[in-house]
Amino acid sequence: MTTWVHDFGDGDKDQKDLLGGKGANLAEMTNLGLPVPPGFTITTEACRAYLGAGGEVPGLVDEVSSHLADLERAMGRSLGDGDDPLLVSVRSGAKFSMPGMMETVLNVGLNDESVHGLARRSDNARFAWDSYRRLVQMFGATVMHVDGELFSRALDEAKRDKGTESDLDLDADDFQRLVETFKSVVRTETGRDFPQEPREQLELAIRAVFDSWNTDRARLYRRQERIPEDLGTAVNVQAMVFGNFGMDSGSGVAFTRDPASGEQGVYGDYLQNAQGEDVVAGIRNTVSLADMAEIDRRSHDELLDIMARLERHYRDMCDIEFTVERGKLWMLQTRVGKRTPEAAFRIAVHMVDEGLIEMDEAVLRVTGDQLAQLMFPRFDASSERSLLATGMNASPGAAVGKAVFDSDTAVEWAEAGEDVILVRKETNPDDLRGMVAARGILTSRGGKTSHAAVVARGMGRTCVCGAESLDVDSSAKQFTVRGGETVREGDVISIDGTTGEVFAGAVPVADSVVVRHFEGEKLDDDLAHAVARIMAHADGARRLRVRANADTPEDAARARRFGAQGIGLCRTEHMFLGERRTLVEKLIVAEGDDGQEAALQGLLPLQRQDFTEILEAMDGLPVTIRLLDPPLHEFLPDLTDLSVDVALAEERGEVDEHARTLLTHVRRLHEQNPMLGLRGVRLGIQIPGLFRMQARAIAEAAADRKAAHGTPRPEIMVPLVASVRELQIVRNEIDRVIAEVEEDRGVKLDIAVGTMIELPRAAFLADRIAKTADFFSFGTNDLTQMAWGFSRDDVESAFFSRYFEHGIFDVSPFESLDQLGVGGMVEMGTTKGRETRPDLKVGVCGEHGGDPLSVHFFDRVGLNYVSCSPFRVPVARLEAGRSVLEKR
Repeated sequence: MTTWVHDFGDGDKDQKDLLGGKGANLAEMTNLGLPVPPGFTITTEACRAYLGAGGEVPGLVDEVSSHLADLERAMGRSLGDGDDPLLVSVRSGAKFSMPGMMETVLNVGLNDESVHGLARRSDNARFAWDSYRRLVQMFGATVMHVDGELFSRALDEAKRDKGTESDLDLDADDFQRLVETFKSVVRTETGRDFPQEPREQLELAIRAVFDSWNTDRARLYRRQERIPEDLGTAVNVQAMVFGNFGMDSGSGVAFTRDPASGEQGVYGDYLQNAQGEDVVAGIRNTVSLADMAEIDRRSHDELLDIMARLERHYRDMCDIEFTVERGKLWMLQTRVGKRTPEAAFRIAVHMVDEGLIEMDEAVLRVTGDQLAQLMFPRFDASSERSLLATGMNASPGAAVGKAVFDSDTAVEWAEAGEDVILVRKETNPDDLRGMVAARGILTSRGGKTSHAAVVARGMGRTCVCGAESLDVDSSAKQFTVRGGETVREGDVISIDGTTGEVFAGAVPVADSVVVRHFEGEKLDDDLAHAVARIMAHADGARRLRVRANADTPEDAARARRFGAQGIGLCRTEHMFLGERRTLVEKLIVAEGDDGQEAALQGLLPLQRQDFTEILEAMDGLPVTIRLLDPPLHEFLPDLTDLSVDVALAEERGEVDEHARTLLTHVRRLHEQNPMLGLRGVRLGIQIPGLFRMQARAIAEAAADRKAAHGTPRPEIMVPLVASVRELQIVRNEIDRVIAEVEEDRGVKLDIAVGTMIELPRAAFLADRIAKTADFFSFGTNDLTQMAWGFSRDDVESAFFSRYFEHGIFDVSPFESLDQLGVGGMVEMGTTKGRETRPDLKVGVCGEHGGDPLSVHFFDRVGLNYVSCSPFRVPVARLEAGRSVLEKR
């Protein structure tokens, strides 16, 4: 039979799949002999069974009863006993950390009777009634689905009646009245009383944690972080220890290194006379761990010893939650801490230098997504700036946008194309949608361990927290700087998550230090050095080569500086825009072969110059040039606009024969679905002179580069092939042109001719096509459209959001490769092609070539290279190295 419940001492840190991250780490700390309040974990299997059955899990209630009895014996108290009550916390804990996304209920077991027993046992009536009002507030919002704002308003009103802004100034009588108010709110909103039976409280709280796996905010967070939907959450039931006993007690969150910068040393927040949720929620501004040493030196020193021990044990930066109860330290949680990209790279190389990890592991500690974030611009330090305030540098980066004061507005404005900064007193889990939509997050309360800071770091959002000089008024949609100006909704502000500064207006941005490093600038900067070391090791480990998609000499040169090993896609259609469109028009409207040939001769020198410059920029490296792919109508005026222009001209009695002729050809070429019409190889067969001209331009450019003592390595790629006969016809023409240039110039040219696999039929017939192709390059953008049967331009805004809601997509198949469907065709095409031609070179040239998850797939199925935009080349290099190291 399945075991649904495990005591903390039964597991270890490697059982996150079963016990969740929190449960596995509680077990690990228990086994290390650290001061952990006892408890038990209900497994993720139980959650999945509960959600699958829509209710009761056979045997779970009995197992919980058995483990609860063991906990009561260990503590010498019974749950909710009227004289000496045992109270427990009920917390979620999935395999992957999801800060604030799922539910927690503290002080379970308190009721109208046991609150008096707790007051007598603790000799502290204020503490007992404060704990009870917290239970009713948490339980009411989490389990009974009462709007949490109703409790917050009642608390604020109690503080106003007392003439204070701090809950520390409320006494036992105040909290007793609040309990009655909160219970009245529950009764009014739900139609039933707050449950008094402790065991009922426990069972309902466990169910609520299970149910919270499927809340909107949890689903949104999982989509954002690409966490699988089917994992479920564990539930941890733990004996309560109390940080709200008085000023000799408190709660805190700490990191063994700075999670924002990666600097060595301990960082954290401590809040006297508070429970742990107060610290994360940012309801009061905390003090630092250094200040904690002045408050409680013994607990502080013990905490630092434990933190050092945990970092050595986990060999990583640890995030720790703790409580001090009347001078005794208790450890409530540890986990490998979330960190900013900047911190991730610094910490990885620091730990190598400290001998904690090897370089292989250092590369696996960072990701391509983090590297991409480090390449985003930063504020230009030389520009003039108007400083409004300074807070905590919670998550680095430069963010500029219009101030908004609620999540709904943030989402609405962002969807309309506006850049926004979400401004709040403090954030809570319900703000997630707004945090995702915003460029940055600014709060007036909380520190580096607040909800806003932790979630922003995880998402890579710029964040400034605890800007205490800002008086944020969400209802009035404004904030006022103490003694200064007022910023209203819609006003532009800039926040610097690296320094914690907040500026009025838009501050100019400049290239990041990491981009400057990749551009070849010599920098005395520890972040640049850390990135360089990681990249060098990844390059030494990777098998997969990385090329760039580049259409201009400038892009090609930048790609080379960024480490590209060639060009995997040079799109020639980008060379026919601007003034050259008139030459394409002449080609289309030309009468007979002579007219077409004249137009092509006009294009030939321009194309030759394009290719010469690109081959020079990539000298010695392969350059895959795709022959013209899109339908010709893209180079012509819009049918409707041209029709109107011609009609109006005729109405005025004006005759424009060129416009009339052009309209005739636009109508002739008009297609209902042009992406499935006359384009790619079909165009080369219909207008053979077009591909011959491009092939000649490439061959002559290669000959010119050889004459200049260069080492050109062009490769010609034929697009949209579905039949081997299509490729044979076009290749014969290309080979004939190359031979003519070789004879004319007296030079031997080594030019491979291959094809772009972007149609399902081509993947299925890859063994046949490989007889004529020197290489394959998978065009995964079009292959995705063909495989799914939808147009990217039309469907992303039409129904993708609903597909995300239903779990049909975890991520857009245009953003990250659909490995089962499209990936299956890539793997099949590669395998079948190499059955015919074992040395077949295979790459991918869609933007999936720069997506981290997709890069790992392409490496796994044996492609030779990936190609992506120049900016993403370093990301692909890093992930190609990580792919090899993960397999080791």
